[in-house]
Amino acid sequence: MKKTLVSLFVDSIKQNWNLEAFTNYKGNTITYADVADRILFLHSIFKNFGLKKGDKVSIIGKNSTNWAITYLSTVSYGAVIVPILPDFKPDDTHHIVNHSDSVLLFSADQIFDELDDSAMKDLLGIISLSDFSILHSNKKINKKLIEKANSEYLTKFSNNLTIENFHLDEINNDDLAVIVYTSGTTGFSKGVMLPHISLVVNIRFAQNNMPLDPGDTIVSFLPIAHVFGCAFEFLFPFCSGCHITFLGKTPSPKVILKAFGEIHPRLILSVPLVIEKIYKKQLKPLLSKGSIKILLKIPLTRKLLYKKIKEKLTVVFGSSFREIVIGGAPLNAEVEQFLHDIGFRFTIGYGMSECGPLISYSGWEEYKLQSTGKLVDTMEVKIDSKDQFNIIGEIMVRGKNVMNGYYKHQEATEKVLDKNGWLRTGDLGIIDKDDFIYIKGRSKSMILGPSGKNIYPEELEAKLNNLPYVQESIIVEKEGQLVALVYPNMELVDENGIKENEIERIMEKNKDKMNEIFPAYMRIVKIEIFPEEFEKTPKRSIKRFLYS
Repeated sequence: MKKTLVSLFVDSIKQNWNLEAFTNYKGNTITYADVADRILFLHSIFKNFGLKKGDKVSIIGKNSTNWAITYLSTVSYGAVIVPILPDFKPDDTHHIVNHSDSVLLFSADQIFDELDDSAMKDLLGIISLSDFSILHSNKKINKKLIEKANSEYLTKFSNNLTIENFHLDEINNDDLAVIVYTSGTTGFSKGVMLPHISLVVNIRFAQNNMPLDPGDTIVSFLPIAHVFGCAFEFLFPFCSGCHITFLGKTPSPKVILKAFGEIHPRLILSVPLVIEKIYKKQLKPLLSKGSIKILLKIPLTRKLLYKKIKEKLTVVFGSSFREIVIGGAPLNAEVEQFLHDIGFRFTIGYGMSECGPLISYSGWEEYKLQSTGKLVDTMEVKIDSKDQFNIIGEIMVRGKNVMNGYYKHQEATEKVLDKNGWLRTGDLGIIDKDDFIYIKGRSKSMILGPSGKNIYPEELEAKLNNLPYVQESIIVEKEGQLVALVYPNMELVDENGIKENEIERIMEKNKDKMNEIFPAYMRIVKIEIFPEEFEKTPKRSIKRFLYS
């Protein structure tokens, strides 16, 4: 890679100087020229605060223009950004700030109100994400230093910033750029160290393979504190000259689809939850009607119905998208098959924080059903099994995307990253001759059946989640037998006036249906009704370790 991350930033800023860059939804808009100005301003603040290259800067808040500017400014200064998910509890935030050795924290004002600054004693101070004012200081930094930074940040540009004179010093691709504290499904998070090169290869792959042009619109609703949203709703579009609107609200499907209808994004990134909710609420009831079932059996009417559904679904997502890329968790197989049958423009990618994040992707026209796309061209893949094309094993990858390791956690690093650079993903699957990856489950969630056969709970859950009144489920092992924990679709229960004892009878029928479908060694002995939604990670994956 000849390009550096900073050069990608500079090239995009200069090439798109007068184009709109960032908008806070229902709020202000700034251009690429404004972004350049704000980066230089924050660099001046960092210099006056005494920040050095390699110093850690934490940031917590919902997606916003100032969040994005802080990220760009930090990594282009040579410091290391430490994004913290805004729904982390205060104690987790304190721990991450301290464990990462952060010297500064940028915080949304409402989140700062919940924090205990005395629990983060090594910080120089805490800066507001709303206006870059000082929220807390240990007296080493003060308002005068910010005023000084403001008065001098453009002096070397003769107080007139232009396309011609704007520049940023280069940062080596091997230098550390980000420490991402994952909120994984297996317990307390670890700090993933991503060098500049990991971000560069993700951006360059996206530019070469995903359809975006300067001026294209993007809605950023996935948390950009997480690598999936950061890479593909922020960094890649920014380096491509796009206009990014930060939603900044709790991303319910209703809020997201309203924004899509107003902004008409050209590329949509989504987690399965949004797609599955639309399918379950809007499409499945229609497809279950007796008259529609009959019409779907006739090839000509099926074709016409599918065409109409595809057109309406395209409008739901804003009409202008070239494709929808789904990632972060497995997509329900029934939903995937239906979207494929109607010719909807979607594809499924695969990645993890440790790869910054992309491992595999293919455009919607080349996508193979049940796969997670084709291995990206900067990576190698192998399956830890005797026959990687037919026998399931752990997916292992190696390449430029891969992290340096976990921050201050050598033991955890050695468990997943060997001396030859192969990363154990923790996912189980196979590949085909074209390097398309097929994920079958998580190695840590796999259950060894009484007959010695491997049981992948995700396979059972995918079927169970499509049965009547099931919102979500987890398959767990209790005393050597399989038990399903089910959170019912309470909205549907209330709509149809279903009583508590009726729900139990419905779930008993669901259990019998499951046991008809699957072999005896995968038999579910009981369905336990769970009173509330399962706790999830920001990727919307269920935290299995809490229920096992």
